[in-house]
Amino acid sequence: MRTVRDILNEKGSEVFAITPEASVYQALQLMADKNVGALMVLTGSKVVGLISERDYARKVVLKGRFSRDVPVQEIMSSEIVRIGPEEDVEGCMTLMTHKHIRHLPVFENERLIGLISIGDIVKTIIEHKEETIQQLEKYIKGHR
Repeated sequence: MRTVRDILNEKGSEVFAITPEASVYQALQLMADKNVGALMVLTGSKVVGLISERDYARKVVLKGRFSRDVPVQEIMSSEIVRIGPEEDVEGCMTLMTHKHIRHLPVFENERLIGLISIGDIVKTIIEHKEETIQQLEKYIKGHR
């Protein structure tokens, strides 16, 4: 089975981040510019949270607040679930499903090395299933 490291090797390990003092509007602008659904929140090099489009929808829009007036630190998730690069993809899917989360920061030796999304997981699982189907088709054709 594939691991988180395999995903990071394929998609890259660049992580986009913002400070807790930045406005939610700035965070949304960065997410749009980078075409991502979440950002890590850093104070210096220390991870202090994660902000996602879901945080914005639930904690700003639905409460009638304005993204230019709200700092990231007010809506970010500060208790984040962390995984290591050797975690298998199916384990990540299970974790994300049980915790109702869509993004997992990847840490190695206490250092942030990447961020994966539910989309990355689904893509990897589909690719693995397609490879398995192709192998089975070759096997069946070879034994006729």
